[in-house]
Amino acid sequence: MRLVVYSHKPCWPSACSPSGFATDGGFPFQMAALSELFESTCLVVPCSPPEDRVGGAPLVGHHLSVVPLSPMLGRGIMRKLGFPFWALGNGRTILKSFGLADAIHTPIPGDVGTVGMVLAAVGGKRLFVRHCGDWSRRKTVAELFWRWFIESFADRRNLMLATGGADLPPSASNHEIQWIFSTSLRESELVGCGVVHEPPEDGRARLIIACRQEREKGTGVVLESLPLILNDFPRATLDVVGDGGALVGLREQARSLGLNGCVTFHGKVDHDRVTDLFRGADLFCYPTSASEGFPKVVLEALACGVPVVTTRVSVLPRLIEQGGGVLIEEATPAAVASAVKTCLSHAESYRDLSRRAVQTASRYSLERWRDTIGDLLRERWGPLRAHD
Repeated sequence: MRLVVYSHKPCWPSACSPSGFATDGGFPFQMAALSELFESTCLVVPCSPPEDRVGGAPLVGHHLSVVPLSPMLGRGIMRKLGFPFWALGNGRTILKSFGLADAIHTPIPGDVGTVGMVLAAVGGKRLFVRHCGDWSRRKTVAELFWRWFIESFADRRNLMLATGGADLPPSASNHEIQWIFSTSLRESELVGCGVVHEPPEDGRARLIIACRQEREKGTGVVLESLPLILNDFPRATLDVVGDGGALVGLREQARSLGLNGCVTFHGKVDHDRVTDLFRGADLFCYPTSASEGFPKVVLEALACGVPVVTTRVSVLPRLIEQGGGVLIEEATPAAVASAVKTCLSHAESYRDLSRRAVQTASRYSLERWRDTIGDLLRERWGPLRAHD
């Protein structure tokens, strides 16, 4: 069976990649895992010149190929206004790839994924949709449409998954929709990363936050908490990993708080560097108020044995209540500082948090993610490859 994936994920040419293309984040690892389920997999994605790309990974997998679309221009309202013209310019390529597909997969939110989703419904193709954002969020017209579409089309032929987790199914009106977790870590990586940490000594506390640097992710809250943390841990430091629209303001905030000697802004780094930074950290502070599906970065921190301080957003309580961190009720500097003190003040309690972090992450391997999806697809579509 030939799977065609429509995604808005920006990609770029790479001479080091067997497919000729690379991208960043968890996307390349998840696509590699999905490709192992099918005879062949084709990714239809916007591609732009490589320029000075940092943190990329090759798009590679079992008979995996890439069909490049022209890059999207602008952001926000400008992107929306330009999208019809982009769609017209890429329409022939999109339709050609659609005609060659036995099945369609579309990760959403995303405009390109929405196009693939609608084409599959109109053209009668087998469809697998994975909602990767916050399933409970229904504020925009697009979010309402995605929710309506998934609840309307989920059945014994079309697989609809919502990223997250809860005791109740995602939808009260259609129980065919199921939860799926999200990860980019292979079992071998989980084993390699999974080291129980010793508590810091001599007033040290190496904190880290790794995410796209937007205000709602909570980096500003962590910066404001640092003067309070320094009262108890005078040699505390903070690593800020990732880029984003708030990064300039966050640097200025650190300067205004007099934290230049305590905070290191790493910008965007590759996956291996993120793992190295996690291995050297004592706590991952993530007081997010953003709409989250299943934040992979939290799982990566847990996998490295790093306890997590975070908020009760989306699936985070479900992850952290298994052990491996502390949940705060409000994303405030005082709450973060108090949680950091709770985690680091007692050596044996800290070791237990680190141990439980590793145990929690071990349940969420990329192989398990792949096999869970594969079983659900075979129930609906039958064999995906000749040997199934």
